[in-house]
Amino acid sequence: MNDSRSFAATLRDHLVNPVALGYLALVAAVVGWVGVDALFVEHADASLAGVWAFLVTAPTSLLFVMLPGALAWSGVVVGAVVNAAVLGAVYRKFGGRSLAHG
Repeated sequence: MNDSRSFAATLRDHLVNPVALGYLALVAAVVGWVGVDALFVEHADASLAGVWAFLVTAPTSLLFVMLPGALAWSGVVVGAVVNAAVLGAVYRKFGGRSLAHG
């Protein structure tokens, strides 16, 4: 890896590939489903749909679950980006080509 590349360029390369984008689409679909469930579905008891957002972004998001209130949900965002970057790095290492190098 070239040491002169910026962090932003490396992160972009890891996030812009089919595996990382597919994972982010899955996370977006799950978070959308959780939002619809929370806003529009009546439940006799509490719904556990929100747990799925943390499960699809685990293990990173689980580090945030003990934060108070809505800050716990920042773990879903951070977890999605970190996990997508890791998946993208593995994809580039073993199966993909760099977009910058064609």
